[in-house]
Amino acid sequence: MSRTNGQTGAPQGTTCILVADDDEGTRQLLASILGREGYQLVQAQDGEEALAAAYRHRPDLILTDIQMPRVSGIELTRRLRSDASMATVPIILVSGLHETTDKVAGLDAGATDFVTKPFDRAELWARVRAALRTRAAFQRLESVQSILAALANAVEAKDPSTQYHCNRMAALALGLARSTGLGADALEAVGYGAVLHDVGKIGVPEHVLLKPGPLDEEDWAHMREHPGIGATIVEPLQLGKLVAPIVRSHHERWDGAGYPDGLRGDQIPVGARIVAVVDAYDAITQERPYRKARSSDDAREEIIAGAGSQFDSELARAFVDSLDARPSPAWPDDDAFVRGLTVEVS
Repeated sequence: MSRTNGQTGAPQGTTCILVADDDEGTRQLLASILGREGYQLVQAQDGEEALAAAYRHRPDLILTDIQMPRVSGIELTRRLRSDASMATVPIILVSGLHETTDKVAGLDAGATDFVTKPFDRAELWARVRAALRTRAAFQRLESVQSILAALANAVEAKDPSTQYHCNRMAALALGLARSTGLGADALEAVGYGAVLHDVGKIGVPEHVLLKPGPLDEEDWAHMREHPGIGATIVEPLQLGKLVAPIVRSHHERWDGAGYPDGLRGDQIPVGARIVAVVDAYDAITQERPYRKARSSDDAREEIIAGAGSQFDSELARAFVDSLDARPSPAWPDDDAFVRGLTVEVS
């Protein structure tokens, strides 16, 4: 395995590309083409060596032959894609084969693109540049995810009694959402909606959040503002059209007596109905400044009692059934869920 630098004077921290091919001539050709632009090149002569190099050097892009000894390019892609830390690294498969089955297998494994031998330099450059632009976009998105995690954590920091509430919410909400058969985008929106459902509480005075007794009418006026504030915060996300309604409507009730818009029944987005059920369960079973935590059985009974009035009946029963079918979950203790989500900004 070797590492080469591009043109003289190229910064050491520049873009790194891993080239994996069992044919030395092909590796050198790719290194010659790509090195002219100042990229740092890491070379590997088989898939197993490439796998080790990927973790050692954390490249910005991987060019790998499909047919390699020990570990094929497709298997290399599959292994890397099974690791969340490698999920956004572009992988371009290189092959002299034109079989559709190879391309299907590569795409199924998680490949970003394909190039065929012999190389057309202009096409190779175009595909590499496009893949690197995608990589840069994902890196920007990771910064957005960090901001979202910070916002969620900032809300929890205002009220220590809600520590890890967002992660518990995400685990429960996604479990319920999957049982309803929602599509991938809707599932992702529910995950974000669960994590960020209370982000608007960042605008609620601490004396209201931490009040040890019942809220008075003025307190409730402040509290009822948080869904709208939260929706405004998440709207700039490209997924905002799916997430913002969840954040805004998670305190609506099936009978129309909720807030902030008095929606009822199917007017309430399904994601918000899911978050409402799991939010109630978590609120009942966790200690708050104004009351002690109650048992899971108490929470189940209250949710069933509220089916058809506070909650969507089908979702309430499905949620309780899912709890009865499994032991109490081990709650996550950090913001790993937020870091693992993919989100786009407009």
